[in-house]
Amino acid sequence: MTIASPLLDFSDLPRFSEIRAEQVTPAITSLLEENRAVVQQLCEDQSAVTWENFVEPLENATEKLGRAWSIIGHLNGVADTPEMRAAYNENQPAITEFWTELGQNLVLFEKYKALRAQAGFDHLPVARKTIIEHAIRDFRLGGAELPADQQRRYAEIQEKHAMLTTRFSENVLDATNDYGLFIDDIEKLKGLPEDVIQAAKAAAEKDDKSGYKFTLHFPSYFPLLQYADNREIRATIYRANATKASELGAKSEWDNTAIMKEILQLRLEESQLLGYQNFAEVSLVSKMAESPSQVAGFLEDLSNKARPFAEKDLQELRDFAATELGIEKLEAWDVAYASEKLREQRYAFSEQEVKQYFPEHQVVNGLFRVIQTLFAVEIKSDQAGTWHPDVKFYRIEKDGQLVGQFYLDLYARNGKRGGAWMDDARGRRLTKNGVQTPVAYLVCNFTEPAIVNGVAKPAYFTHDEVITLFHEFGHGLHHLLTKVDDLSVSGISGVEWDAVELPSQFMENFCWEWDVLQQMTAHAETSATLPRSLFDKMIAAKNFQSGLQTLRQVEFALFDMRLHGEFNPQGEQTVQQVLDHVRSQVAVFTAPEFNRMQHSFSHIFAGGYAAGYYSYKWAEVLSADAYAAFEELGKNEGSNLSRTAGAQFQREVLEVGGSRPALESFKAFRGREPSIDALLRHNGMTV
Repeated sequence: MTIASPLLDFSDLPRFSEIRAEQVTPAITSLLEENRAVVQQLCEDQSAVTWENFVEPLENATEKLGRAWSIIGHLNGVADTPEMRAAYNENQPAITEFWTELGQNLVLFEKYKALRAQAGFDHLPVARKTIIEHAIRDFRLGGAELPADQQRRYAEIQEKHAMLTTRFSENVLDATNDYGLFIDDIEKLKGLPEDVIQAAKAAAEKDDKSGYKFTLHFPSYFPLLQYADNREIRATIYRANATKASELGAKSEWDNTAIMKEILQLRLEESQLLGYQNFAEVSLVSKMAESPSQVAGFLEDLSNKARPFAEKDLQELRDFAATELGIEKLEAWDVAYASEKLREQRYAFSEQEVKQYFPEHQVVNGLFRVIQTLFAVEIKSDQAGTWHPDVKFYRIEKDGQLVGQFYLDLYARNGKRGGAWMDDARGRRLTKNGVQTPVAYLVCNFTEPAIVNGVAKPAYFTHDEVITLFHEFGHGLHHLLTKVDDLSVSGISGVEWDAVELPSQFMENFCWEWDVLQQMTAHAETSATLPRSLFDKMIAAKNFQSGLQTLRQVEFALFDMRLHGEFNPQGEQTVQQVLDHVRSQVAVFTAPEFNRMQHSFSHIFAGGYAAGYYSYKWAEVLSADAYAAFEELGKNEGSNLSRTAGAQFQREVLEVGGSRPALESFKAFRGREPSIDALLRHNGMTV
């Protein structure tokens, strides 16, 4: 029998081809009613609280709601339509209201505290003890201990905040999708690779126009900045991208200025309701870092170490631009172009030359080979309904048994938000019917295969895109290879946010290994693998401008911490002034006055990185140090694809998920606390 609504069918994978916007409200209404009934029953139950009669039924109910809303949110991110967006926005307040009232339910809070106080607590499995501890912490952060009037205000804040963050993201997406730079004269495209020109031509043809169309999707606009000889065109596309969703952008209704300020005001008010001075303090309660001052100290120390290298990088670039390119004053729209020319001159290769060796099928197969070698699993093609014809589906098996499955959505397109990410489609848990295996979404925004004379050519990836794919798959492995049977701490669930990037950044390292690249390259014309001579040049250029890149990340992270730790949204200072001040402290190359990066900084205004963007650099310390273990064993084994180290990393980091503190997992793997030395060495910032 077919269940009426695919959003209420939790028996297997999502039935994407059957999901319609009009099904969202009835499904969410039904699930909310079901969840509230379960909560009421649990609150009225007077029997002694146990895991089985309290936590399990609550998780069973909330998991269904979470999975259904995850599908809706996923479709809103990868297949945006006016109808789905309206349905998402219509139901988001109700979802937020439910989770807020759940987090403030004092009866449930007392039951968790009763579980914690029981004599048998110490004998529970580690995962269950962690879940109970996390629940008590989250009830306190959810306002459960606030007076009734403050609880109501807290709930209002959550609902308004959810609406504003969604609006922020929609403004960025709409501004991105709306923009088109049409160029009729091919002479103005000198310097651009042929595949980029063909993609631009195809984009124009889709709009029934002649010439070439460039958009603000990364695979379209960035090659203009990197390769276009025409400086005016570089300046045009740079400005469009740097001002999108701002007061300087195309449409005032997409301006995020007021939304940013209101989001920050709501976060500050929430923090003060909970008894904290600012949102940075609230954010760090559930992270590895102990205080905003510790984070600031970490970032400032990293900035000081990187600054001499960044200053040297910039001076070299300015000298080169002046003497070789005739650019007397290096501007922001010249940086990527001059950097690529300098890289080509210094290392005698270009990114475009490298790109010809990375066809999609070879890259994906090479990635799978790395995973299969390290973790003794098999990855096979699988079948499932998807949201777009380009999406592929796979399964992971170990010893013939299903471990997990994942969707792979690689290409940029209209209606899909930018960037790359991994998301949880379904978590691992032990049910009465056996193990529910995890499922992940792996999403990127690479250039789709070009159509030349009616024939589809294979998609080719830049080496940076290959690194991005490995990065996101690291998140996927964290989610898919878990062995934890309790949902709230299986996979990435329950992992401290500043440690969640450890597996992803760890996986990036394999993109620089000769024996890995040999198995994942085939030239577009000759099918030859990457030559050793070109690989050696890539290694020589690996840390090209690493000082500048490090300072850029520090700038973003410090800006984030200052906004959430020191900024008063009701004061005279503006968000722009906070950013300007951080840049004056950190940056060696300052962005132009019109740059409005913050207006599309979705990580902190619409994602999970508010007062947490530092996590990328924090976790990079962990990942570099973890990879050093593979390097150490690789010296004896002849390859950094060490099955010995892979088994230990799998056992101590990937399999335990969020069931124990990330620092404990790291120390179990490495035998000591993390050191920054490996990060500095990997980035070429040692003397």
